[in-house]
Amino acid sequence: MKLLGKLYLIPTTMGESDPMDVLPQTVRRTIEVIDHYIVENDKTARKSIKAVYPEKKQSELVLFTLNKRTEPSEHLDFIKPLLEGKNMGLMSEAGCPGVADPGAVIVKLAHEKGIQVVPLVGPSSILLAMMASGMNGQSFTFNGYLPIDKDEKKSAIRHFERLSQDKNQSQLFIETPYRNNKLIEDLLQILNPSTHLCIATDITLPTEFIKTLKVSDWKKLKIDIDKRPTIFIIHRM
Repeated sequence: MKLLGKLYLIPTTMGESDPMDVLPQTVRRTIEVIDHYIVENDKTARKSIKAVYPEKKQSELVLFTLNKRTEPSEHLDFIKPLLEGKNMGLMSEAGCPGVADPGAVIVKLAHEKGIQVVPLVGPSSILLAMMASGMNGQSFTFNGYLPIDKDEKKSAIRHFERLSQDKNQSQLFIETPYRNNKLIEDLLQILNPSTHLCIATDITLPTEFIKTLKVSDWKKLKIDIDKRPTIFIIHRM
């Protein structure tokens, strides 16, 4: 029986920070010995690999690009090195692969093929925001992006607020960063004044900002998080 390679889920930093400030030595040791990777973006992946392990020869790297333009028919080709016994790394654009990330389809395929999946420790903006929010870490849901349509977005926000109250479940979501300030305006207008809102921006970066207040208190403040990656959490107690 042919020996299969292992798929390592390799976390990356969530911005321009020293990798060794947020990534354990396990990540460095893994990158040292792996040459085959499935990544979201070739250029940023090479930059991340170089930042973690500068001694790595870029010419030896074999990168397969997985993004929204990748055809499902290509997925099996991506994991051929694994089927041939070579270990591979799966890297997200930022944070942990497989979570709010297209890499989940590769992980699923690996399980179907009997390939061992090895998740490595690293920063997850979802979990770090939840940890710092003071909200219900026993029950929460990550809802991804809100709808773009104005009416659909309003309905979604109200729906999440009701869920948070009915189920005592914190509701997390994100927005395209250049729409952050507009979303804050919408949240302050739509949500009940007593609902708690956490805004977690630039997590793990020097400019990190994490604050939880009632909506009524947020209305007294001026906040500008335009074009900065942010997790929003709401919970009506």
